[in-house]
Amino acid sequence: MSDTSQGPSRFTRAVRAGAATETYRDLVPPIHLTSTYAFTELGQTPQFDYSRSHNPTREVFAHAVAALEGGYDAVVTASGMGALTACVEAMAPERGLVVAPRDCYGGTYRLLSAYAAKGRFDVRFADLTNLDEAAKAVVGAGLVFVESPSNPLLRLTDIAAVTTLAHAAGAQVVADNTFATPVYCRPFELGVDAVVHSATKYLAGHSDVILGVAVSGTPELQAKLYDWCNTLGLTAGAFDAYLGLRGVRTFKLRVEQASANAAALAESLRGHRLVEEVFYPGFGAMVSFRLPSFEAARVFTSALHQINLAESLGGVESIIAHPVTMSHADVPEAARLAAGITDGTLRLSVGVEDVDDLWSDIRQALDAIPS
Repeated sequence: MSDTSQGPSRFTRAVRAGAATETYRDLVPPIHLTSTYAFTELGQTPQFDYSRSHNPTREVFAHAVAALEGGYDAVVTASGMGALTACVEAMAPERGLVVAPRDCYGGTYRLLSAYAAKGRFDVRFADLTNLDEAAKAVVGAGLVFVESPSNPLLRLTDIAAVTTLAHAAGAQVVADNTFATPVYCRPFELGVDAVVHSATKYLAGHSDVILGVAVSGTPELQAKLYDWCNTLGLTAGAFDAYLGLRGVRTFKLRVEQASANAAALAESLRGHRLVEEVFYPGFGAMVSFRLPSFEAARVFTSALHQINLAESLGGVESIIAHPVTMSHADVPEAARLAAGITDGTLRLSVGVEDVDDLWSDIRQALDAIPS
């Protein structure tokens, strides 16, 4: 039993976020769909004036995620890429250096490369799991992005060590905590300055909304993130925020069940003759594995009945993706291969179904691959 002497745990607060706080004591906070709000008198700007800037539903969700992460506050964006963009605009020094993992998410690679091509800053992709390489990479940097586990090969980075190196070099650190989630990692306790989520994934958790969150560690950073979200129009709509809030109420239960399933599937995959390598860090609900070739991956995914071939992850249903043609299609081939992402690499997002049904489906699909 957890110690409640300091008040409810972060998971309890997420479940209770916004409950019984409105006029009618709704246990489920209402969706404030209005685009604008009435002023009481000229020259007196109310707390809520225009929903691009502030929205009550969005703010309840923001506070819930900030509590889960142990951050100061958060901004809620229309996608995970919106959250990354807000951090870049608020934190990357003009014409400075940004460092990111060599095997980062394809969208992150695309965003940072696009900024670099416009001359906004230089970008350096490095193996941040290697602390000697990380120490060299962060020299001269103003901003460092960390993914742990990485997407799609689930490599672990020592976030505390890289953050210490980055801060010593004068850089701020943003951790993408989409895969680990606050169930398994709290990057603010490891020293980072901001945390981002594609809340589309585990936080919302039902594959029915596109949503992002950037959590700030300080009031000063929160003000910058808010200003850029408002200026660029990055903020999410009220209904999307409501779906995110619904998701965090069952977030811990879903992640724990999916993670137990993932651990069992990873173990079973390791014993199959056609699986060349399994990538699983020992926690979380993602499992990646390598088949011998693109053709093997094609036959395997075509033979699945219960698991769909689809992009994204983190929903209650299991799906599988082929990074080379999907999430990392925009990453140049040389960069993909340098990161270890081959044509036979598959990324499995494990859901909450009966694990025996999932393994039965995977096993028959593997058996469909010609010897």
